[in-house]
Amino acid sequence: MLITLIRRMRRDQMPDLVEGSRAAGELRADLAAAWGLNGTVTVAGGAGDNAAAACGIGAVSEGQGFVSLGTSGVVLAARDGYRPAPETALHTFCHAIPNRWYQMGVMLSATDSLNWLGRITGQKPRDLTAALGEPLQAPGDLRFLPYLSGERTPHNDADIRGSFTGIGAEATREDMTRAVLEGVAFGLRDSFEALRATGANLDHLIAIGGGTGSHYWLTMIATVLGVPLSLPKGGEFGAALGAARLGMVAALGGDAEALMIPPALGEAIMPDAALKPAFDTAYQQFRAAYAGIKTVQ
Repeated sequence: MLITLIRRMRRDQMPDLVEGSRAAGELRADLAAAWGLNGTVTVAGGAGDNAAAACGIGAVSEGQGFVSLGTSGVVLAARDGYRPAPETALHTFCHAIPNRWYQMGVMLSATDSLNWLGRITGQKPRDLTAALGEPLQAPGDLRFLPYLSGERTPHNDADIRGSFTGIGAEATREDMTRAVLEGVAFGLRDSFEALRATGANLDHLIAIGGGTGSHYWLTMIATVLGVPLSLPKGGEFGAALGAARLGMVAALGGDAEALMIPPALGEAIMPDAALKPAFDTAYQQFRAAYAGIKTVQ
């Protein structure tokens, strides 16, 4: 017989809830001394990594968002209201500042897919992408499904696994690299389309994360999504800056929303209009491939 004991927490055992930009407490004096910090150290309510990144690049109002090309891939849109859409496998959260929300689609293996290809081919990821040159090429017959660790948006499927299809004897390492980049770009479009279905209007995105070092990949993603991608000028802007901004408001006060401003933007990566139809067709084929692969796994 299985006996389940339920022990309820008392209210005095629970922490107080505060906004991410409000003071949650102060750092203990012994910890402050151990870390070489002087005076009173305010601890902010803080934020998760993506909410902090949104604060760092100023995505707090409707129409603002970013694409993050890191180990996982994220397309995030700031929202002015609560619009949950669980059927899309989008994540809907309170933002880190008052009266704001955000939604995001997440794929589990973005640059991690390229890192995996690098490991099995004995190449550094940057060398794999550099070998493709600069001009964006049309999608080929080789297709990669980037589900190396399952997938979140839009499938919410922990069991699905990745695959290559369309491999012929003529396939090269460069062909495999392009297929991996395309598969990740298409996975990001899954999230982008899910956001648009909820009413998010994103006519441009800021691009952040380690994968933004590949101009080829950025051009591909801009083309697949059909929107320009802007790079922050003068360095990386993201979660660390957002956390610092939240801490600043918590310690010093002020208007959180006024502080969460976008960075100065540098290069804008534009979609390749000539190749957009070919990538649209390839994306539809990518979408159809999930069901087929699922039946044989």
